[in-house]
Amino acid sequence: MNASAESQSGGLDGLKWLLVVALLVAGIGGNVYYDDQSLLYRVIGLVVIALVAAYVAVQTVQGAAFWKLAKEARTEIRKVVWPTRQETTQTTLIVVAFVFVMALILWGLDTLLGWLVSLAIG
Repeated sequence: MNASAESQSGGLDGLKWLLVVALLVAGIGGNVYYDDQSLLYRVIGLVVIALVAAYVAVQTVQGAAFWKLAKEARTEIRKVVWPTRQETTQTTLIVVAFVFVMALILWGLDTLLGWLVSLAIG
């Protein structure tokens, strides 16, 4: 994309964002106004309006950058080596054991300090 096309698109971005906000406000207002209608119809209407607003938002420079970032993040998530079920279970048990031991230590320390304070103040 060259500089003139980008500046033209950037000039319309404000109008596009205004349209996005107007769509969302209309969706929320319509949901409130038609509260006597079936919830299913209101949810379908809100989903359609949200999809249209998202489509318009992606047409902006910031929206396109966000969409690119989201796609790249998804690609990076696929590269992650997730732990196996056994590794997850072992790690969880270690954390639970550590928390239990620390709770016992803090309980003992609290009891000892409480006993020392009661001795000091009578």
